[in-house]
Amino acid sequence: MNDPAHVSEARAWRAIWLLLLIYAVNHVDRQVMYILVEPVRTDLQLSDWQMGWIVGGGFALFYTLMGLPIGWIADRSDRRKLISLALALWSAFTVASGLARSFWQLMAARIGVGVGEAGCTPPAHSMISDLLPPERRASGLAFYQLGVPLGTLFGLAFGGVLADALDWRVAFFVVGTPGLLLAVLARFYLPEPVRGAMEGSADTSVQSLGEVLGFLRALPSLRHSLIGNSLQTLPLAAFASFNASYLQRVHGLSLSEIGLALGLIAGLIGGSSVLLSGRLADRLSRRDVRWIFWLPMLGALVSMPFSILCYLAEGPALAIGGIAVATAFNHLYSALGHAQVQSLAKPRMRAILSAVALLAMNLVGFGLGPVIVGGVSSLMGGGDQLRWALLSLVGFMPWAACHYALAARTYPRDLEAKNAT
Repeated sequence: MNDPAHVSEARAWRAIWLLLLIYAVNHVDRQVMYILVEPVRTDLQLSDWQMGWIVGGGFALFYTLMGLPIGWIADRSDRRKLISLALALWSAFTVASGLARSFWQLMAARIGVGVGEAGCTPPAHSMISDLLPPERRASGLAFYQLGVPLGTLFGLAFGGVLADALDWRVAFFVVGTPGLLLAVLARFYLPEPVRGAMEGSADTSVQSLGEVLGFLRALPSLRHSLIGNSLQTLPLAAFASFNASYLQRVHGLSLSEIGLALGLIAGLIGGSSVLLSGRLADRLSRRDVRWIFWLPMLGALVSMPFSILCYLAEGPALAIGGIAVATAFNHLYSALGHAQVQSLAKPRMRAILSAVALLAMNLVGFGLGPVIVGGVSSLMGGGDQLRWALLSLVGFMPWAACHYALAARTYPRDLEAKNAT
């Protein structure tokens, strides 16, 4: 059943569906923390600064640092085993999060979640890139990336309901347990496709980390892709971490109301945007390959006024509406950032380059974004001042757009050069 010599198109897409489900569970276990910020902060008597480290800094630091060795291993070993082991690990630590009685205990549990989740995306990106031909890769990676909005939908919606109806600890127990069962299915059902099978004569030799970094330095579009995606992730990570707190503190909504609203925005609007971005990029790239950068550039710029509107709004309807429209445009980058990297990667460096991209995006984005907002909010006295801390990060969007534009300038040349480098 796991013969790597041939993977039919039907089986390839069944595998991608399963990877999507795994990635959704990944984000359920991550996103549930965001809707629980206020009850956890109140119960454990923590500050916004401490919550910023729990939802961002501490989690992101270990998530990104573990990504590099895991990516290195994924380029050399069985990706099925790695994904199933990682899934079991982060699910167990999600359950353990519900047992925390202090800042340090919860921080340790969330670090464990981060270490486990680091083993999901690099091997999954590598596997999908070997299951689909290059001209359909953006669509496949975008489909996988639907795990982000779908996981956010269930994590926020059910997390809020469980926290209101029962307790924040129960929410961690409920969302963490299914992943332990799914890990067994992943181990025995996922295929292990031939590396470089869709590349024809592409170089499939194993690359050292030094060679990968040299490859990165040689391709300007790859460098600008990493910088642009990292800069855009910074405000988006901060918004994701503290939007629930903002809506509760400033607009007085309940966790159930907030979870349902933000979950539907992420799941329906964000999910549609992610899926559309991949298909649109594949279609437009037949005319000009640079659309893979132009689409997220336009999305970042158009989203700005709606993010500003959200945090200046005096009523909850206008605030939620601003989040919804901004999400539609911001999520154009979500799948295409990874497609940019995979399009420029050699077959035997796909997982490690995916890990490098995640390191940049998460260390800068999830590592700094929530910590900056939590720190600024604490300095301003907390409470309603959180809105100004969130608003201050909107200015990163045009900076990210500049790097997408710079990447587009050299992308056609770098595509031709990648196998000669």
